[in-house]
Amino acid sequence: MNTLRYCFFAVLILSVSLPFVFYAVNLHAQKSLRRLNFSVSSALAEACKALVEDKVSFLKENALKTSFRESSCMEYVTQNHYITRALSAEEAAFPIAYVMTLHKDFETFERLFRAVYMPQNIYCVHVDAKAPTPFQRAVQRLVGCFPNAFLASRAERVVYGGVSRLRADLHCMRDLLALAVPWRYLLNICGQDFPLKTNQEIVRLLKGLRGKNITPGVLPPPHITARTKYVHREQLYSFFSFMLWTFVRKAPPPHNLTIYFGSAYVAITRPFVEFVLQDQRAVDLLAWSEDTYSPDEHFWVTLNRIPGVPGSMPNASWEGDLKAVKWIDMEESHGGCHGHYVRGICVYGTGDLKWLFNSTCMFANKFELRTYPLTVECLELRHRQRTLSQSEVQVEPNWYF
Repeated sequence: MNTLRYCFFAVLILSVSLPFVFYAVNLHAQKSLRRLNFSVSSALAEACKALVEDKVSFLKENALKTSFRESSCMEYVTQNHYITRALSAEEAAFPIAYVMTLHKDFETFERLFRAVYMPQNIYCVHVDAKAPTPFQRAVQRLVGCFPNAFLASRAERVVYGGVSRLRADLHCMRDLLALAVPWRYLLNICGQDFPLKTNQEIVRLLKGLRGKNITPGVLPPPHITARTKYVHREQLYSFFSFMLWTFVRKAPPPHNLTIYFGSAYVAITRPFVEFVLQDQRAVDLLAWSEDTYSPDEHFWVTLNRIPGVPGSMPNASWEGDLKAVKWIDMEESHGGCHGHYVRGICVYGTGDLKWLFNSTCMFANKFELRTYPLTVECLELRHRQRTLSQSEVQVEPNWYF
């Protein structure tokens, strides 16, 4: 009888004390993880400081690793330091729509998404239909963890330099207009971009435009005119694709439009997006552009130069500071590439960090996490530190790296 009584009291004591034990263990684990994260981020900060000062850094591995593993969405969002509340009333009142086009390098995209993610914004992600199935599934799983992010309703098989690249943006724009989110401006970026400005800084830059669109560009120089003078056709095969240049001359542009040449990446207002999708001039220009080379580099800038169009800037040029790019033919102005060039664009190495830190642009292109991990992570750490330092709400511990 005494033995049964002792067993009863033992079970009772355990039932009362175990929750406190588990809580204490869990709290200790969380504190240990925070100390570990602080140690890792401190080591990364020192390495980045050394690199900017042209000193040797001994940190080689990815310090800010991310991975779904077997975690749930809730665990993933928390463990990977996503910001889950608007950091100011100003930002909450000015949601931004993002169009994100990608075809490779999931890990690089994941860092970009984490950096630009804010719960008040809205994100449409277009994945090239030619991308490998595991890549498409990884993006779908990531996007599925966030109620304000989604995949484009239509996926293009994108050909470099073809109209399919432009259509990818337009599919997302149509999807974004159909949502109830009252976004003011739309930014289109690609999977190898990274922000140089915080969300608050981007909001203030966009508000400063006072309803104008930024579509950097000029009248086409002589070596560019062939893009719209002759017919070009997308050639899509199982293992490769390209644009075929023919000697067939194109008809003049519709509505007597003057064709400009400029950036494929823009900051445009909601009324301008509506104009692009609905106005007959825009619809006809898109149809005319289907057999041109890289129509995304003349479509936006041409429409934004039409007087009277919502937010148009008929006399604008290259201004805008949207994206920092080191072009191979402009080394005298940017000091050279410390990574390597791909299609004439620098993939940034660690030696480019000082130049990036000093840039006034919203974003930079182009990055490869696997090739130059510290370049991305130094930017990522700096961006997060500045973001949280500007917060007007209480910062949650897991938002820090």
